[in-house]
Amino acid sequence: MQISPNEDKIPVVGPPSSPQGSEEGLYFSDGRRKVDYVLVFHQRRHGSIRSRASTSVSHDRLSIVSNGNFPPSAGSDAAAVPVPAPVLVPVPAAGRGGSVPGGEDARVGEVFMELGDAGGSEPTEPADHEMRLIRQEFEASLLEAGLEIERDRELKNHGPSFTRLHAPWPVLCREAEFLKIKVPTKTSYELKEESGFGSSMSTVWRKMNLPFQPKVPHQEQERTKFLTHCFTRDKLHLYNITSKDTFFDNATRGRIVYEILRRTVCVRTCQTIGISTLIAKGVYDAAFPLHDGDYKVIGQLEERSDRQVLHDEWARYSAFYKYQPIDLVRKYFGEKIGLYFAWLGVYTQLLIPASIVGIIVFCYGVATVDTDIPSLEMCDERLNFTMCPLCDGACDFWQLSTACGTARASHLFDNPATVFFAIFMSLWAVLFLEHWKRRQISLSFSWDLTGIEEDEEHPRPKYETILLQKRQRKQKTKKKKKKNELDLTVSNTNGKPEKQEDRTVTGKDRWRQKLLSAMAAGIPAAIEKLTWKDRLPGYFINVSSILFMFCLTFSAVFGVIIYRITVSALMAMSPDPETKSNVRVTVTATAVIINLVVILILDEIYGAVALWLTELEIPKTETNFEERLILKAFLLKFMNAYAPIFYVAFFKGRFAGRPGNYVYVFNDYRMEECAPGGCLIELCIQLSIIMLGKQLIQNNIFEIGIPKLKKLVRALKDKGPAEKEMEEERPPQQWNLDYALAPFEGLTPEYMEMIIQFGFVSLFVASFPLAPLFALLNNVIEIRLDAKKFVTELRRPVAIRAKDIGIWYNILSGMGKFSVIINAFVISFTSDFIPRLVYQYMFSQTGTMHGFIDHTLSYFNVSNFKPGTTPQDLEQGAITVCRYKDYREPPWSPEAYTFSKQYWCVLAARLAFVILFQNLVMFLSLIVAWGIPDVPKTIVEQFKREKKLLVDVFLREEKDKFQLIQSLFSKDATLHPGRHTLHPGRHTLHPGQGSLLPGRFSTLPPGPTQGLPGDGGGPRARSRAASFSQFSRNIPPSPKNENENSRHTVV
Repeated sequence: MQISPNEDKIPVVGPPSSPQGSEEGLYFSDGRRKVDYVLVFHQRRHGSIRSRASTSVSHDRLSIVSNGNFPPSAGSDAAAVPVPAPVLVPVPAAGRGGSVPGGEDARVGEVFMELGDAGGSEPTEPADHEMRLIRQEFEASLLEAGLEIERDRELKNHGPSFTRLHAPWPVLCREAEFLKIKVPTKTSYELKEESGFGSSMSTVWRKMNLPFQPKVPHQEQERTKFLTHCFTRDKLHLYNITSKDTFFDNATRGRIVYEILRRTVCVRTCQTIGISTLIAKGVYDAAFPLHDGDYKVIGQLEERSDRQVLHDEWARYSAFYKYQPIDLVRKYFGEKIGLYFAWLGVYTQLLIPASIVGIIVFCYGVATVDTDIPSLEMCDERLNFTMCPLCDGACDFWQLSTACGTARASHLFDNPATVFFAIFMSLWAVLFLEHWKRRQISLSFSWDLTGIEEDEEHPRPKYETILLQKRQRKQKTKKKKKKNELDLTVSNTNGKPEKQEDRTVTGKDRWRQKLLSAMAAGIPAAIEKLTWKDRLPGYFINVSSILFMFCLTFSAVFGVIIYRITVSALMAMSPDPETKSNVRVTVTATAVIINLVVILILDEIYGAVALWLTELEIPKTETNFEERLILKAFLLKFMNAYAPIFYVAFFKGRFAGRPGNYVYVFNDYRMEECAPGGCLIELCIQLSIIMLGKQLIQNNIFEIGIPKLKKLVRALKDKGPAEKEMEEERPPQQWNLDYALAPFEGLTPEYMEMIIQFGFVSLFVASFPLAPLFALLNNVIEIRLDAKKFVTELRRPVAIRAKDIGIWYNILSGMGKFSVIINAFVISFTSDFIPRLVYQYMFSQTGTMHGFIDHTLSYFNVSNFKPGTTPQDLEQGAITVCRYKDYREPPWSPEAYTFSKQYWCVLAARLAFVILFQNLVMFLSLIVAWGIPDVPKTIVEQFKREKKLLVDVFLREEKDKFQLIQSLFSKDATLHPGRHTLHPGRHTLHPGQGSLLPGRFSTLPPGPTQGLPGDGGGPRARSRAASFSQFSRNIPPSPKNENENSRHTVV
């Protein structure tokens, strides 16, 4: 692959000569231009640095000027013009009549770098040579887009090399207008303050909250708000531009450069679009914007950068009691990350009332455990309930009083207050979503996200690549078909097809150029697109893989069931009585730990599988890709985390059978049953261990340990060959420090762990009222842990604009509705709440709970045991009847062992409770959602006020311009009374300029107009309105006080 000499231009300048002047590596070598973005690649061979006395230079060598000036050279085609940007001078090859600028006229900063293959240099591998050519073309395209580039003077033998990018003011203005970035205008207004009692309460609340507020600079100016408007180069005089260097903050500058990188095309070398594809191909190792210097404060606190403020006031565990500086987080990291932390903060705050109510419910259970009649009956040894064996053969009969501890523990969570707590948590979920909607709209207004249009997303690089391959295959097929037809025609006419073939090849090249240029311009192809037939293999693999993952999850759960059954039987055969008495606790605890380990392992596997499956679907845009990835990952991880809990809650003990007719697995292992106190206590143990273990191990240890381990591996990998070079180098610049950090991989893992936690808090909260408390404690640490990770351990992500949290809100809403159903079934089918109510109001003789345990136990005649399942105590003949928990007819009944009337009454009551609970909670949820407006009243009033003020600003501006133009025309008519006449509605020709001037109600002629120097002018995709400078070149400036960048235009 070859590229033309004109495109083989890579600007290379020396490193910063004075670190103090360049503010620790945040600027170019001149100390004035910011480094907005950094591209990193590895050079795998020596760079050849030649002296100025060299006389033999290859045509691929470039003269590099570190001071930004062209050296005066007679043979060079470029003029010696001082330019502030990094400058590149092509050097003519020796032997073609050109001279090498190496004499007395050459500058001191001039060096020669060998870019092509030259004699005496080390041979490069074909892959390295191809990568170098791709980088040359890509960076030449970046230069054409207006970016300025700087590289290190010397390429390292080992380790990374850095290409630094800077966007000058005209490029920033052009892209800001293209991206419709909202910027502050000069007009501001004071936010309306409350009056009366509300004002005093707000003042008191602010004073109480003062110790919890982070110390963020300029926070006292929050009562003043500047009007904002989408940036346009025609309205520069309206914006509050105090300095061109700081008007666009660093996050916005990085986003603008990223947009240019994302749409830049490599046509001749690799036919790809965007920096993401080049990183995937290995052309570059990484691309990222820089952090704002070191996060450690050196010097006075008043001079802290945004990163240092975030580190001191947000990313410390000692600041756990403070509010988050959300506005500063949004300013530094962008709206998408700001919304995540705002959502996490709202979620954590609302966990406080849920935790308090959960603690009250738990304390109620503790206070009433000694007065609970069913628990007292189970613990009463005088009642002498002889229970049937728990396993066949080896197990003996046992007394119900031995399960006293389980019964008392079950009452802590299975009591009447649990029903109230389940209803409360269902309404809490609705309240949380409604409160977040209000908070989200408030943030959208304060962050100027209201009214922004959805950006038209460019197709993903992989989608474009596969689409291009499809088009090339079609073109190749058509080419082959035409060639066959042509050969057939030539064979019939005895003609010569060579010229026709040449023309066909030329046509193909022309077609490819048109296609790639259309892709580069962002013009979507209306003819070709990927259809379902192209994605069919990916869909097939997706469905089959997801089904396989489901089967894998169920297999893991089934394996743990087999473990529980076998270990229970083995422990029951133990001669140690203490081992026998602790069978249930030991088996339950060990099985849950095994479940936890399996869940953690499968979670990591499912995350990688979901990413791979989403890539196979070939989504067109990044939004589609992210949504599909989230849905797959959530579906797989939801099943993985909750499958063991669903089994204990709804399936365990339901299909075990009865004595004499048990259900067996593999004909040997009897299905397990619930404990005498019910399955709710086992559900509580399962939920608590999985929730706490997942939070402690996965969310904290993994988040802290794995990034540090990866960083250590990267450091060890780069330490060997580059250790000597690092010793000789000056202190590392900011791009070196940022490259050593871990790359940002998106917010999906952060959201996912919180969504799974939300499920633990809402879905099965009836079985574990302390779940909100543990979630609150985890989230207080999680906020600071994530903050520390973003500020100190991750490269700075690109600031992405987002109006909401996207598909995550729909998942939360769905889980909130699903939790109502789950809690209804947990209360009615897993707990003993409904059987107790039915017994008390239908079957109790005294209207109390006395006799409830005897009512729930059925009788079994021990003579009906199947052969081989008889317990050892049966030979003594002392026991004739044993009891088991179920509603069945006794053995002396004509319909022995069938379901009794009590069973059907309890079942009907359970189903009725499910229906009643769901409808009641849904109705209350609708009332809560209706009573809380989505948009706060203050936001509505401020939005209307801003709209009115903005309209007034533009009307005033148009009126001033119209009066000024009228005065110019009347003055021109006075100076030249006989030369031309002004007619309303017509265009008149200005004799000095040769251009059309508008009449009173006419529109100016369309066409490009050259802007003023430094005002953001430049090439534009659409027609610009004529500048007022055309009418006032010889007119003295207006006496009004205006910004130096102001420019009047006629629209």
